[in-house]
Amino acid sequence: MTTTTAPEEKAVAPSAGLNQQVRDYVERVRGGELGALPAVIGLIVLCTVFAILSPVFLSPVNFANLFTQGAGVTVIAMGLVFVLLLGEIDLSAGFASGVCAAFLGVLLTNEGWPWYAAVLAAMVVGVVIGLIIGWLVAKLGIPSFVVTLAAFLAFQGVVLILLDEGTNISIRDSVILAIANENMYPWLGWALVVVGVVAYAGLQLVNNRRRSARGLVADPLSLIAVRVGALAVASGFAVYVLNLERSRNPGVISLTGVPVVVPIILVLLLVWTFVLRRTRFGRHIYAVGGNAEAARRAGINVDRIKISAFVICSFMASVGGIIAASRANSVDPNTGGSNVLLFAVGAAVIGGTSLFGGKGRALDAILGGAVVAVVINGMGLMGYSSSVKYVVTGAVLLLAAGVDALSRKRASASGRR
Repeated sequence: MTTTTAPEEKAVAPSAGLNQQVRDYVERVRGGELGALPAVIGLIVLCTVFAILSPVFLSPVNFANLFTQGAGVTVIAMGLVFVLLLGEIDLSAGFASGVCAAFLGVLLTNEGWPWYAAVLAAMVVGVVIGLIIGWLVAKLGIPSFVVTLAAFLAFQGVVLILLDEGTNISIRDSVILAIANENMYPWLGWALVVVGVVAYAGLQLVNNRRRSARGLVADPLSLIAVRVGALAVASGFAVYVLNLERSRNPGVISLTGVPVVVPIILVLLLVWTFVLRRTRFGRHIYAVGGNAEAARRAGINVDRIKISAFVICSFMASVGGIIAASRANSVDPNTGGSNVLLFAVGAAVIGGTSLFGGKGRALDAILGGAVVAVVINGMGLMGYSSSVKYVVTGAVLLLAAGVDALSRKRASASGRR
């Protein structure tokens, strides 16, 4: 007698509905997991206020300026996120970018090196700086505040030495100048939107399929559609505005298209987001930032993680220095100095990265950098002095740090931390 057995049924992962997802998110916010919500709300409020008070704020030319003005600080902030995730600080990141920019200028202009060799050398300098700082912090146990404060002072002298006690070095290489001063062809901007939206949608669906295969709760397709739609609308609007003519005299020179620096920042964002979310190294960063001793007992090489974080921070500082040199068309003793470090740290914290370690994303630097750029740009359009800009930016940073501290207390009280 032959018996037939029913085919084995596969376990299907439950999928929470959109309403349930919204309720869960609201519950997490109430429990202190604010994430980037304060930065997003602040950005919307600031843009609305400045658009009402100064109609020029939303003009295509000013919209493009926002991207280029905040690019260097945003890139430095992206590197600082890795150090802040460990509960450490790097006060030398600003002048480290100035040292790397000075190396770039000397090699390009004075020594006649090709742009790719000079850029590589500047990045290597950044890596070496990170290795030295990371080794002093991890191996010798010197507090990062002390080490990077000493570096902050020393690097000012290094910049002066490289620039012959204050000489301004002009950047004439067309490739370097294009980074912060040129724009992409309009059709390339639209192609970037299409590729980005399709890639994001594909990643969301693949991630959902993997969660389902592991028996985990998967996001509903409606939520994925909302995310993809929001990205498509936001990026499409940005490209549309940037593709409008921004030149006052189009007959002489045309200014249209997405600034070249934008895709550079997007590539860096994708790379570091992947590193933090999809690699063992990224998981170890969060583990060490959450509890270094527990991470050490779990077999994580804490010293190596700390050194690597400082290397990434200084490497990103070198990229920020290159962008700053491109935007200014030159390198001088003030490159990387003044308020660059304060704005970079502020951008990371305002975007949602915790000063206490263990919480943050590369995206936080983008959001925080946008807030800082909007504050400075908007107040400049309204004619406020530098003193008022500093006061307001400091108040925004203090507010962000306060929100972070309060959210941590609330999360701890609710048992979420």
